[in-house]
Formats: sequence, C-alpha cells, structure tokens
Amino acid sequence: MTIAGVDEAGRGCVIGPLVIAGVMFDDDVVGALREIGVKDSKKLSAKKRVKLSVEIKELALGYRFFELSPRTIDKVVFRNVPLRRLNYLETMGMACIIRELKPDEAHIDPCDVVSERVASQIKGVLPFDLVIRCEPRADAKYPATSAASILAKVRRDSRIEELRELHGDFNSGYPSDWRTQNFLRDYFSENKECPDYMRESWSTVQKYMRSE
Repeated sequence: MTIAGVDEAGRGCVIGPLVIAGVMFDDDVVGALREIGVKDSKKLSAKKRVKLSVEIKELALGYRFFELSPRTIDKVVFRNVPLRRLNYLETMGMACIIRELKPDEAHIDPCDVVSERVASQIKGVLPFDLVIRCEPRADAKYPATSAASILAKVRRDSRIEELRELHGDFNSGYPSDWRTQNFLRDYFSENKECPDYMRESWSTVQKYMRSE
C-alpha cells in the first residue's frame, strides 16, 4: 500500500507564493520517517528541515509541488464567491498533487475548518478512489504529512530567498513580521501599484496602498 502526505506552507504570508507539497511512500517505509527525525516542520530549524528534505526525497516513491502565486490568490479573494475562495483553491491544488501521485491513501492537513468538506471536494475531482484521512494537525499526527510539511516549507523558504535577492530584505514575508511591515511601508511610499510578488488582496497591503 502507498501513503501520501499533503501539506502547505505560506498560506498567511503577504509576500510570495503559497506552496503545497505532496510526498508518497510505501507504508512499510513510513515508520522510518520518525526514526530520522521527521516531525511537524514548525518544530524544526531551517537547517534541519533542509537536511531532512534530502532524506525524505530519497525514501519517497515520488513527490510533487503545487504553487499558488499571489496573483492567482488575489483573483479568488477579490472574486469572493462563497465556498470558492482560498480554501477551495488550495484544496484543488492538493487534489492535483494526489491525482499525479495516485496513492492508495492520503493523509491531509486541511485548509478548511470543515475537514470533511476538503476530503469530499478532493474525492469529487479524482478519477480513482482512495482512503483520505483529513484531520487538523495531521502534520503532527501522521509521518507522511510531517514529511510533506517539511518539503513545502523548504520550497517556500527557497522562493522567499529568491524574492529577497531580487527585491530587498523583507525577512519572512508574514504580516506579523515588523521587518516585512517596514518593507511594505517603504515600498508603497514610493510606488502606487502592487507588484506581482505581493498579495494585493491582503488587508496589510491594502492598508499601505490606501495610506499613500
């Protein structure tokens, strides 16, 4: 039997993409993930995540990424269609990954407070049947999902580093980060248009755009 874990990184950031990762293993390999130190990516240092991402890929049968750009996110947020907002967009990204990996079972950290809705929406667009375990904090409960959370975080950190090199040091890109806030304030003090690496639909960006 094959088991895939699916998780995301960067959902709440105001700068950069939302990255979804999926990684599939033989079920007899899943236990080895805990042995090498795999756990929720938020409980690991950046250096440890990078090291583990290499080992995870070596153990995996396959892995995939699905990135949602700020402009793609803005479109659904501004459109504001009930039940077709960011949660649905992210769920469809997860479904794309599962469709490509074709696991027998998928362990998913849901993006919606109604876990059953995520599982139902994913099953509704897949051409094959599978078992879906969709639970809050799945990245802490299931080793395959923990592995996916690590791959997603490492990929997003790489994307953020690329953006910092191009545009300047905004640090993490999250609204709670004062250095990100200062970067946004300085940017919109000199520019009126929102660049494509920022999420214009986020209230943080809207605040600075309106203030100038």
